[in-house]
Amino acid sequence: MRLESATGIQIVPAIVRRADSYAEVPWKAFALAASLTSLALVIENRLRPDWTTATTAALHAMVVLGVAAICTLASVFVPAIGRLLLHRRRVEVEVRQYAESLFLRRGLFATRARTAALVLVSVFERRIEIVADTGFDGRVSQADWQSVIDRMTPYLRDQRPFEALREALTAIEVLLGTKGFRAGADHANELPNAAVEDHSA
Repeated sequence: MRLESATGIQIVPAIVRRADSYAEVPWKAFALAASLTSLALVIENRLRPDWTTATTAALHAMVVLGVAAICTLASVFVPAIGRLLLHRRRVEVEVRQYAESLFLRRGLFATRARTAALVLVSVFERRIEIVADTGFDGRVSQADWQSVIDRMTPYLRDQRPFEALREALTAIEVLLGTKGFRAGADHANELPNAAVEDHSA
């Protein structure tokens, strides 16, 4: 990889479908849909009491459960709806923890100079995390890494994760060049160059 040959670091790009299963999302969708539908039906009964019949209760129960079931399925199969039911802070924590866990699982801390970096794109959450080893401390700040993430974000927003990673490699090469990172004569490729694609969540 040109970036590694130029700077002497080890870079691992990764694309994951999602950082967590977020098991609470379908339940939130069900509860919210059932509550709002029930409220709408109560208001309807108040406004039109003459429409109430012996079968109204059963009909209302079917409507509530039907709408709730549809919304539950939508929260599972339509990512935009699922994201609406997640708190931003929860998403940030999950993606960060997933990135740190992947960094450890892949043994990225084992390079000689401790200059490995993981660039993670989590598609469902539309979030990017960069986990850098201790060899970057004091030379590359969190703000520097954030500038790379900012350049990647428009591509991820347009659902182009591979282009986001390509932009990251270009931005990191320029960034580390300005920070004085150069490959030495003994530079060796210590980690696989292929992007990690993890679908476990």
